Amino acid sequence: MQLKPLFLALTLALAPAAHATNLSDVYRDALAYDAQYAAARAAWQAGQEKSVQGRAGLLPNINLSGNVRYNSTESSLPGGDADYDSNGLALTGAQPLFRKQNWVQYEQSRNQVKIADMQLKAASQDLILRVAQAYFDVLESQDNIAFINAQKAAITEQLAAAKRNFEVGTATITDTHEAQARFDLALAQEIAEQNNLNIRLRALEKLIGKPAGTLDSLVDNKLLKAEAGTLDEWAARAADGNLQAEIQRIAKAIADQEVDRNRAGHYPTVDAVAGYTVNNNQNFGTQQVDTRTASIGVELNLPIYQGGLTSSRVREAVANQEKARQDLEVATRDAGLQARQAWLNVNSGVARVRALEQALVSTKAQLDSTKLGLDVGVRTNLDVLDAEQQVLSASRDLAAARYAYLLSTLALKAAVGTLSPEDLAEIDRHLRPPAAVQ
Repeated sequence: MQLKPLFLALTLALAPAAHATNLSDVYRDALAYDAQYAAARAAWQAGQEKSVQGRAGLLPNINLSGNVRYNSTESSLPGGDADYDSNGLALTGAQPLFRKQNWVQYEQSRNQVKIADMQLKAASQDLILRVAQAYFDVLESQDNIAFINAQKAAITEQLAAAKRNFEVGTATITDTHEAQARFDLALAQEIAEQNNLNIRLRALEKLIGKPAGTLDSLVDNKLLKAEAGTLDEWAARAADGNLQAEIQRIAKAIADQEVDRNRAGHYPTVDAVAGYTVNNNQNFGTQQVDTRTASIGVELNLPIYQGGLTSSRVREAVANQEKARQDLEVATRDAGLQARQAWLNVNSGVARVRALEQALVSTKAQLDSTKLGLDVGVRTNLDVLDAEQQVLSASRDLAAARYAYLLSTLALKAAVGTLSPEDLAEIDRHLRPPAAVQ
């Protein structure tokens, strides 16, 4: 099992870059490569050992010890001086019969395993969100560059027309300068957005360990819908299902058990004990003898006074219990707030996308009208350039709103603890390769 991660890492390093094309592909690559998730997985593996360690306090404790000694004895008895070797061997065992603190510690260890499970699940959901964010960031930059290129093409036409009109005397040099200025501005925007795209590609590459290749693009708005249920209903679901809240809920249970465990320090302990001891060449006066001793019985230990240590630990545990209760309250409130914010983002996102779709239709119609006005002499070249800029802005805002909506739906599911890779697969059904989109 320990060779599997190494083999996987070598495979990723030596194999040709397999280009991820959709969200699910990127997520699978990130599962195998992302260091943050790998650390969470290692922490989960470590957490599984807590139950083994807790159970150990309920099982027998067996020890084997031995010794070999050289002895030199001086005695006032006649012939009492002696130099001799001796050796011994002892096998001892103890089985707890009543140790309240050990039972409580065992129950705590089982809850610690549950926390490890929840933390790994939370790390998986966090990876889904990080993958989706990085993926849509790249798509958004690619869309912006496409919009800017379309604008540059339109401005180029306006620039050429302005130059022709100036040459024939039907327009002033001002129109040419305005078109040139808009073209230069679009070029600067393209350079900035290209740099932004490169940065976002590196961020995605950090997650998967290789170039992402050509990503599938969003082709429709069939996923666009308002979430059913009220704001308070989703907040209540988050209070019950949010993973961070659940982790704090289990931590509160552990803190309760810690109070019981420390109070058990006042209780007696009862153990079944057994032993077998072998001593060779033991010196008794002038005689060296061998002994064999076997024993079995029950030991009772009753703590009476330990300098106030146990009582202090109980008070400490009670204070930590209150801290855990407040931490749980904070986590529950945060979960409700996250659900409310995501629900509002989803439902307002739907309305915003619809409004921007209409705005794009309107700005395109305005652009057509402005171009017609330019042809008949009631509009200027600057008016056309302004209309083209509005089309660009509406297109960029619409694309960004679509991606923001999808991220909000994932965030809402994460807030209530139900986010899973199947949610990425659902989005993949609405993605297509760029060639198919075109």
